[in-house]
Amino acid sequence: MKRPLRELKGVGEKTEKLFQKVNIWDTEDLLHYYPRTYDTYEEPCEISQIREGETAAVQGVVTAAVYVNKVRNLQIVTVTVGDSSGKLPIVWYNMPYLRSTLKKGSVFVFRGKVIRKNGRLQMDHPEIFTCGAYEEVLHSMQPVYALTAGLTNKMVTKLVHQVLEQYPLQGEFLPQELREQYRLADANFALSAIHFPPDMQRLLEARKRLVFDEFLLFILAVQLLKEKTEEAGNEYPMKPDWCTEEMIENLPYRLTNAQLNVWHEIERDLCSHSLMSRLVQGDVGSGKTILAFLAMILTVKNGYQAALMVPTEVLARQHYQAFVRLLEDNGMDDCQPVLLTGSCTAKEKREIYEKITSGEASVIIGTHALIQEKVVYHDLGLVITDEQHRFGVKQREALTTRGKSPHVLVMSATPIPRTLAIILYGDLDISVIDELPARRLPIKNCVVGTSYRPKAYSFIEKQVRQGRQVYVICPMVEESEGLDAENVIDYTQKLKEVLPSDISVAYLHGKMKPREKNEIMERFSEGEIQILVSTTVVEVGVNVPNATVMMVENAERFGLAQLHQLRGRVGRGEYQSYCIFIQGNEEQETSKRLEILNKSNDGFYIAGEDLKLRGPGDLFGIRQSGAMEFQIADIYNDADILKSASEAAGGILALDPDLSLEQHAALKERLTEYMKADLQNLSL
Repeated sequence: MKRPLRELKGVGEKTEKLFQKVNIWDTEDLLHYYPRTYDTYEEPCEISQIREGETAAVQGVVTAAVYVNKVRNLQIVTVTVGDSSGKLPIVWYNMPYLRSTLKKGSVFVFRGKVIRKNGRLQMDHPEIFTCGAYEEVLHSMQPVYALTAGLTNKMVTKLVHQVLEQYPLQGEFLPQELREQYRLADANFALSAIHFPPDMQRLLEARKRLVFDEFLLFILAVQLLKEKTEEAGNEYPMKPDWCTEEMIENLPYRLTNAQLNVWHEIERDLCSHSLMSRLVQGDVGSGKTILAFLAMILTVKNGYQAALMVPTEVLARQHYQAFVRLLEDNGMDDCQPVLLTGSCTAKEKREIYEKITSGEASVIIGTHALIQEKVVYHDLGLVITDEQHRFGVKQREALTTRGKSPHVLVMSATPIPRTLAIILYGDLDISVIDELPARRLPIKNCVVGTSYRPKAYSFIEKQVRQGRQVYVICPMVEESEGLDAENVIDYTQKLKEVLPSDISVAYLHGKMKPREKNEIMERFSEGEIQILVSTTVVEVGVNVPNATVMMVENAERFGLAQLHQLRGRVGRGEYQSYCIFIQGNEEQETSKRLEILNKSNDGFYIAGEDLKLRGPGDLFGIRQSGAMEFQIADIYNDADILKSASEAAGGILALDPDLSLEQHAALKERLTEYMKADLQNLSL
């Protein structure tokens, strides 16, 4: 399965680079690049039946010659088609060659988006089919992929077809009795049907199998990690130190009872005879970071090093600065922190590596750069990972197996119901901070339609004039074929045109270079940028207490858990904060889902309610959780499959703990590949 993309017909250097932009490097990656949704080709309708805003197919006769109009660099092609019920103007852009195809009197099926322009309906840039060609795709489910500029849906579809037809696929790696027990489809059928499903029933069967596989491999990897931890004794025994209690007393705020309870659990773990492996789950803004800082200080006071690994450079820098302030406020000069990230220069890295190896650096804060092979720790006693769902199992293991096994503390703001958390974090004890600091004002929420935008812009301007800052979230980086949603780049331009010129607007997205991202976030943190238009890249722990407005465009395209995470970027300071969810469609189901967010700021309640609203229609299109970075599985949508995979993993390991039986040979090989890939997917 793993062949270079260049082996495929029609892939040259330029196309290869486009695929690499969406993280497709070989044919295996391509097959696991699952469609984000499906397009069902329905019977053509009469022109009189089409409605504004929908995608429709009409069979019509070309009633007049093609007209081509040049507007600057754009060639606008217009033709009128008709049927017995009426006439419809159709428009294409930069396709002048259609003049030779669309002859007067010829009959075609046109399928595209219906819009209203100058008071009348027209079809915009549709696909063109002969009647016979449309008959072939009628009622079929065609894949729709996430794209980047220059990459078309047709290109991805064609290459996936080519790989499925020309190359042998992976072998079956689950034992037959297991597939029968859980009613799972064959692996190769699932891989083919997820891209080109014959019907909805077989699509659901294919998806169930792929989701089960992802969960099973993840849970097996977690269980193997747990065994390693249990085998290791506590080589870093600690004693309580009065300085942590003094620090708690000196804080400019009081810790909540929930924070104090969890801190005592952490302290008890660190000072016990066995290694700590603990997950601290706390809603956005519940105060997990201060507990991590206290744990690191206790570790240093006992003579060991502590490392804090976070998913983004911006967050690493913020944590580093906050930790340094805490040390200064408490006059602690015997603790030497360093900041290690991917954008440090080669010289800076060398100096930091030397300090870590010699033990001069007692606290190391950074990104995935902490688990590079060049980093050699002097005496690493505690490892903390923040937003653990952003790190794979193997990535966490890489940090915990440098020499002796250290204590492990994992922090997550993802509100996962306890029953699912026990499965997903099977190697960890679980603590929950279920109380927000008393000084926090509850965020005021509203769910509105697109017609509310002018009022929202006026409100945003008012907040900026009061000295506050604003986040605007869009689902896409740039305009994409076949996807009608707001994008960061165009939206930034739109805001610059709508708002007064003295208001500073900038954008941020995941495709930018780390240095650019850091620069933008630092300027926003320092108040130089007043409105930040961004993708969900800001959802992970950026702390700007002065930001009071979060506006999310196309809120229906995000899962509730993710929207709740995003909302947590505001309400972090003393001012009243607001969250405006703009609903891009008018569907009742969407309104019902978003209303949950409108009513509550409690992440665990939201996650629970979200689970109750699930139906087959939710399985495609939106990724609800973003947790664990599964490719197709979703812990909320697929809670039942998760429980089955957990049961299956338990049965396999009870029978064959090291997967040495013949029936598990293929599974063992697949698990080894999975864990290797997990380690290779580090985004430094």
